[in-house]
Amino acid sequence: MNQARKLAEIVGSQNAGKNAKTRFLTITSGKGGVGKTTISANLGYLLAKRGFSVGILDADIGLANLDVMLGVKPQKTILNLMKGECGVEDILIKIDERFYLVPGESGGDILKFGEGYALERFFEEVKKLDFLDFIIIDTGAGIGESVQTFLKAADEAIVVTTPDPAAITDAYAMIKVLCDSRQRLLFILNQTQSDREGRQVFEKIRKVAEKNLPNVNLRLLGQLSRDSEVAKSVRGRYLFSKEFASSRSTANLNEILDAMLQLMERGVLETPEESGIGGFFKRLLTKF
Repeated sequence: MNQARKLAEIVGSQNAGKNAKTRFLTITSGKGGVGKTTISANLGYLLAKRGFSVGILDADIGLANLDVMLGVKPQKTILNLMKGECGVEDILIKIDERFYLVPGESGGDILKFGEGYALERFFEEVKKLDFLDFIIIDTGAGIGESVQTFLKAADEAIVVTTPDPAAITDAYAMIKVLCDSRQRLLFILNQTQSDREGRQVFEKIRKVAEKNLPNVNLRLLGQLSRDSEVAKSVRGRYLFSKEFASSRSTANLNEILDAMLQLMERGVLETPEESGIGGFFKRLLTKF
């Protein structure tokens, strides 16, 4: 099967050659275990259910595990693509209607291939993904160099934290590291006992940040309540927003999605001049 036909089958009736302005949303956390990957996967699924074409990129360098959560076994990853060993059609995995996984690489830092490989060929190859309206980037936890690089290259950064004091401390550390390069950071509070608790935690973070970090702008997109069904979905390797569409957590995530899309409609989320998949990877690999 030739590459053009294979890609056409993957994306169905989507126009893979359109001049789309793909938006890139990084989802990150200062501390591991706060539900970042679960939120990334379910947010992507709900975006797709609203009619957007969505790709999710596993950028958790050294611990890529979205494929496990989504119940698929990639044969090739984005690292193979960067090395010129395959095409986009060989790595893209359709998870659901309009929802695709771009597999990451466990134990391999893709950023070190920013030099010495045929980057122009790679940039041309990934333009085949310009049919996507969104790319959600699930980064690793913490403030390591590779995480910072993805956060700087993307359009918007969403920080996930919980009411746990250690998670709050690590989230604030991330704000300090990123405040020089990103004035605006979006927040999701996870595993809260109540709406009041979530608002109080965020306000505490916001007040400390505004006092000590000039010009920083923090926005709370919303919060997800503690939910046993979410924990079950992680163990069972399925999307809680798909299997439990009427659950409280799914409702919470839809509210978060509403807030994010409202920011877009108001023009708060801006697309950079050099848009599209190729533009993102150029920023990722050559600017930082």
